Amino acid sequence: MLDVRPLGLDGVVEIRPRRFGDDRGFFSETWSRGALAEAGFDLDFVQDNHSYSAAKGVLRGLHFQTPPSAQDKLVRVSRGSIYDVAVDIRRGSPTYGRWIGLTLSAELWNQILVPKGFAHGFVTLEADTEVQYKVTAPYDAARDRGLYWNDPAIGIDWPVAAGEVQLSDKDRAAPVLADVESGFSQE
Repeated sequence: MLDVRPLGLDGVVEIRPRRFGDDRGFFSETWSRGALAEAGFDLDFVQDNHSYSAAKGVLRGLHFQTPPSAQDKLVRVSRGSIYDVAVDIRRGSPTYGRWIGLTLSAELWNQILVPKGFAHGFVTLEADTEVQYKVTAPYDAARDRGLYWNDPAIGIDWPVAAGEVQLSDKDRAAPVLADVESGFSQE
């Protein structure tokens, strides 16, 4: 059974899988199609991704893929910690442009489910952090998009100072929300 907690944006939830431990260590079922379906999420994951960040302050995002290659993401941390962010990019949504942030860590053993229609990103809170995430559509370079991580119109309160953030060239050049055509609409 999963502990599922809504985070205030439609479909974005925190998930806490159970861990069973003893003096040898622990065992945890980090993903189960049946358990997720029982919790109301019928998702068909098709790809697993794994990222490693050597330093604190590595920021990856905010990323999304446009339809028909849009992705739901189930994100977890197996070593270290991150501050994970989802931004509603569904035009016409009552929460369009709003964001939610959540600390994910190996210690907390929590996950975040980010549905289609949200840009997603994270910043590492410590060195040597490893993140794994499942997606419901394979990577599609032609539909891969980004949103500027520090768009003042969104106002994400990142827990790492802007001068300490390490970005890829792609993320540094991403457009602000007002200039993005996400392909998602609730109008």
